[in-house]
Amino acid sequence: MVVMAIDYGDAHTGVAISDPTGFLAGTATTIHSRKAEVVLDELVRLIRENRVEQLVMGFPRNMDGTEGPRAQLYREFAAAVEQASGMTPVLWDERRTTVDAHRILFEAGKNAKKRKKNVDAVAASLILEGYLDFQRMQKK
Repeated sequence: MVVMAIDYGDAHTGVAISDPTGFLAGTATTIHSRKAEVVLDELVRLIRENRVEQLVMGFPRNMDGTEGPRAQLYREFAAAVEQASGMTPVLWDERRTTVDAHRILFEAGKNAKKRKKNVDAVAASLILEGYLDFQRMQKK
């Protein structure tokens, strides 16, 4: 099953797509737009092009597990994704994904400018990996 993860952001939205087995994170990209309709159009294109069967979207939570200040915005965007694609995104705790993505890119020797361009795609990959790991654990 092909799973797509979305790391939604104000100006950049990271996307990661699993391999066809749904076992590994594969392709990762970033949609560079502040316009929700542009992001939605590109997400729908990627869903169709990659024959995505399940969506997971990063959801902002505080470190204590409560919903973050942007939670309602993300719920509204998830509803827009569902309306545009016909698929209901699973809302997935995205705590620390952006921090971890910056660390991974820094350790890989990427400068601040290059990190900024790639951090959302890496964060989406971390969301996807966490979700795929969870799915595997549920099957045991």
